[in-house]
Amino acid sequence: MVRRSALVVRGGWEGHVPREATELFIPFLSAQGFDVRVEETPEVYAAPDAMAPVDLIVPCVTMSEIAADQVAGLRRAVASGAGMVGWHGGIVDSYRANAEYLQLVGGQFVAHPRVATGVERLPGQESWPDHTIDLTEAGRRHPVTSGLTDFPLRTEQYWVLSDALNDVLATTTHPAEPGAAWSRPLTCPAVWTRQWGAGRIVVITPGHDVPTLQERSVRTIIERGMLWAARTASAS
Repeated sequence: MVRRSALVVRGGWEGHVPREATELFIPFLSAQGFDVRVEETPEVYAAPDAMAPVDLIVPCVTMSEIAADQVAGLRRAVASGAGMVGWHGGIVDSYRANAEYLQLVGGQFVAHPRVATGVERLPGQESWPDHTIDLTEAGRRHPVTSGLTDFPLRTEQYWVLSDALNDVLATTTHPAEPGAAWSRPLTCPAVWTRQWGAGRIVVITPGHDVPTLQERSVRTIIERGMLWAARTASAS
């Protein structure tokens, strides 16, 4: 088997447990024939010699900052064919002030509304509503999500802003609860793919903590996404 190269870049806000979260998937990648390199800062993106052989990028950095040469290197690697797969704030709440990064991933977290008034939650889980991840028709046919069904979660439900270049595989709907500032339910993308040059991007917005990442459907989507997005001779 010809081994491929995966780059895990992790850090940022510790509330999303970037080390523990990424460690869940490193054994999977190794078993699938990837040599995995782990970096704790995005500085590697600015190193052309380090990025050239990378077939898959797994970012897990919530908030934080990225330098201009680093985001340029990341965009160049993806456009040249490296896949990019991430979850939750590690991909859609990274580098909030950097427009070039936001354009690359196609979405930005803006809120996770609290549960409805009167619904009890443990401390720290006040923004963990019961909600559903609903597959789209495209999602029912796509290799990343085919064979899966709509599935329930109790965790942070991301409200994201996104654009029409995304191919949406699953959505989630925020209800208009009494007293909410929005007047009707809002459906947001929850899983999408995005073609950027020769590279494939996969985003899944659930993934706040390790138990959420271990949920069967969430983990399946991430692992399938990694294999689908990684650079191959046939990827287009």
